[in-house]
Amino acid sequence: MPVQLSKATIVNTHSGERVPVMYNPDEYRIEQRNEIAEIGVPGLAVSPVQYVRGMARALTMELFFDTYERAADVRGHTQRVVSLLNPAPGTFAPPVLLFVMGRFAMQCVLAEADQHFTMFLPDGTPVRARMSVRFTEYVRVELEVSSGLFIGPPTVHNIAERDTLPNLAATYLGDPARWREIAEANDLDDPLRLAPGKRLAIPGRSTT
Repeated sequence: MPVQLSKATIVNTHSGERVPVMYNPDEYRIEQRNEIAEIGVPGLAVSPVQYVRGMARALTMELFFDTYERAADVRGHTQRVVSLLNPAPGTFAPPVLLFVMGRFAMQCVLAEADQHFTMFLPDGTPVRARMSVRFTEYVRVELEVSSGLFIGPPTVHNIAERDTLPNLAATYLGDPARWREIAEANDLDDPLRLAPGKRLAIPGRSTT
């Protein structure tokens, strides 16, 4: 006798509410990628590439809802998922969720929920729906406060042969003129000479 997969569940970690899906998805997709920047070097036909940062994973799937046999409004089920897009009480952001299906679990936030109603009762009440959902992985990052600004933790960069501090400042901090911040953070005696293979701590980008 085949073993039945446990019901997929979305847990609201802010309120503790558990939102079980009506039917497990037939499949789900996990997207993962890096952000790569091209560094313009005059005279080169092909620009060298520079690793910038890793991107959060994205989890996408299609959920199915059917209340035809009970002649009930299917939106009673779909709305529980859609409501997870709303900011949590007392915050300015949607709640952090935990998606669990079998042995797979991912802490995430709901980024998109696209409803498609496909069957209706004679009075127009929808009783069948498909919903395309997209979750973005959530990773908790501790921030420190300095001079009224939120400053993220430093990024570690492995120096490549053609790296320069202005290029690194442009890539990580958005302004090549901020190269001195990188030099000061690493106590560089000669900021014009970078040793390939050495690791640099890149200060976090400041935001107000």
